[in-house]
Amino acid sequence: MAKLRSLFFCQQCGYESPKWLGKCPACGSWNSFVEEVVQKQEVGKTDWRTSSGGTQRVAQPKRLNEIGEGTEARLMTQDNELNRVLGGGIVPGSLILIGGEPGIGKSTLMLQLGTSLSGRKTLYVSGEESEQQIKMRASRMGINGTDCFILTETRTRNIFQAIESIQPDLVVIDSIQTLYSDLLDSAAGSIAQVRQCAGELLKFAKESDTPVILIGHITKDGLLAGPKVLEHMVDTVLQFEGDRHLVYRILRTVKNRFGPTSEMGIYEMQGNGLRQVSNPSEILLSQKDPNLSGITIGATIEGNRPLLIEVQSLVSPAAYGTPQRTTTGFDPKRLNMLLAVLEKRCGFPMGRYDVFVNMAGGIKVEDPAIDLALCVSLISSLHEIPVSDKVAFAAEVGLGGELRAVHRADQRISEAEKLGFREIYISKYNKKSVDFEKPNIKVNAMGKLQEVIQDMMG
Repeated sequence: MAKLRSLFFCQQCGYESPKWLGKCPACGSWNSFVEEVVQKQEVGKTDWRTSSGGTQRVAQPKRLNEIGEGTEARLMTQDNELNRVLGGGIVPGSLILIGGEPGIGKSTLMLQLGTSLSGRKTLYVSGEESEQQIKMRASRMGINGTDCFILTETRTRNIFQAIESIQPDLVVIDSIQTLYSDLLDSAAGSIAQVRQCAGELLKFAKESDTPVILIGHITKDGLLAGPKVLEHMVDTVLQFEGDRHLVYRILRTVKNRFGPTSEMGIYEMQGNGLRQVSNPSEILLSQKDPNLSGITIGATIEGNRPLLIEVQSLVSPAAYGTPQRTTTGFDPKRLNMLLAVLEKRCGFPMGRYDVFVNMAGGIKVEDPAIDLALCVSLISSLHEIPVSDKVAFAAEVGLGGELRAVHRADQRISEAEKLGFREIYISKYNKKSVDFEKPNIKVNAMGKLQEVIQDMMG
């Protein structure tokens, strides 16, 4: 008979304590400890293979100089956006965690992935929907995968038995918060259960070289639900973002042991599923009116992909004592810094006005190269002077009003030239890395923000 004991777990970070604590010593959260009954694991039942009747593999230590430098044979999918975000495909034996808000399209994306791998078996395990619901979604999307197996189960022991019989090439779990392990007596979705189930799946993935994709819920703060150790256990963490009222979805890499962490994939939500957006710059710029003030085009870099996005600003007199500062897709603290630079270095009284900033298309931008486009957009809205839709901007603005150089300026200029822009403003400190002899675009290199504003608006 297994020994039962009671432990307290922090619902925010998963910190374990033998007694209740008011404040978590790990993350500092108050009143976050919940009591859970934990069953001590029995010998012979701690491994996924032994629990399903298989044999356990014992790893042998090797000297470092005896280990070969072979590259992983990645599993390439038909989703080029997902391949880019993962760093070139799915690595065998990897554990991937994808999180996002409810209704954003996580299950749709994974169902499309599972049914698109021709010649490879996929096991789609759902603990939230019935087989009929999944079939209805597949019919609406117009897919009928013959190599995609659907299993509605939450008990890990039964899932591993199905894996032993099917021998899939890819396993998708929807979602990790619904799984339940017999080795613990706590409820499904608790800190202990999420950690235990993820540990069993991690052990299965590494010992069988079968990639496993976990769908995870997020909290109201936008963080992945469950213990923080879950993000440390997995190999890759992906974030599926976007407004449910807009058509565009963004897949970002938060952590990736097999590739870069700055990649981004863009999808368009349609009635028959998610469509890949191969050239997001054209879509993000397709709805611009050339006669409107407060709109400029900024050249940014997301991972290895240059993007030209539309920056929208609205500057109006403050109706109340304290002016409003509202941003969508841009850091509000950086906006306050740029407003202070415009007032101190350029003489514009921005403290008297309400300022609203929006990055079109629901894109969230963290690249400082968008600073110049935002500053010009603010002045354009302040004086009601439209900016030409054939001019792009790519420079960081410093506290002294100087234009600082940005990395990979050549790629930004080439993207603007490819999309038909006639001019682009950059920092003069990019001269070493930029070819100014472009046949179809004029490159304006300047050193201060005041120079750009005078050149643009006189």
